[in-house]
Amino acid sequence: MQGLTQVIVALDVDTRAEVEALVQRTGDAVAWYKVGKQLFTQAGPGIVDYLKSQGKQVFLDLKFHDIPNTVGQAVRSALAIGADMVNVHGCGGRAMMEAAAKARKPGSLVIAVTVLTSMDQAAFTEAGYAGTVAEQVSRLARLAQTAGLDGVVASGQESELITAACGPRFVQVIPGIRPAAASVDDQKRVMTPAAAARAGAHYIVVGRPITQAADPAEAARGIVAELASVGK
Repeated sequence: MQGLTQVIVALDVDTRAEVEALVQRTGDAVAWYKVGKQLFTQAGPGIVDYLKSQGKQVFLDLKFHDIPNTVGQAVRSALAIGADMVNVHGCGGRAMMEAAAKARKPGSLVIAVTVLTSMDQAAFTEAGYAGTVAEQVSRLARLAQTAGLDGVVASGQESELITAACGPRFVQVIPGIRPAAASVDDQKRVMTPAAAARAGAHYIVVGRPITQAADPAEAARGIVAELASVGK
């Protein structure tokens, strides 16, 4: 993997006021924030503009999954409002991911979701998928790379498989990150920050362990320090 693993703070809140308060409290401890469906539905594109005005980079986590033309246009629109990273669902297939890749702007990242980290093997099988979670993640990662995307979202538990299949430069965004003492909440396939970095994560997504901490900046700096210690 190239360079230090970066932290993306998940803004799983409802309002711009909550975002502004959190960004001010976190300060320069992190550069990346994730805007998902909950916040984007409430606050709209203006929340991306606000984060950019604060010098932050934005992962717009809307997981587009539709016919190729619709997804390509959605990616184009997401990048036009200032997002630095956008994702689509890998299970939408090669043509859909190719359309997303073609909409990429210089300097932006377009990535594919493999299997949600809230799903374990039992849930994966219950949903009608054959084989194992690991096999599906590896399959979709290879397909995303072939389609021209920059990387994938996956559990750190499959990170080494992705590196083996797609190489160390293929971007890995790893959610389901929990410091050793933190609650796993609704995640199933989780990993600590250091373990994710050692496995090959380029970015880790951290929500409640930072956003619900008494001191979000201190919590974020602790995770950054843990990542910096990897490989020393």
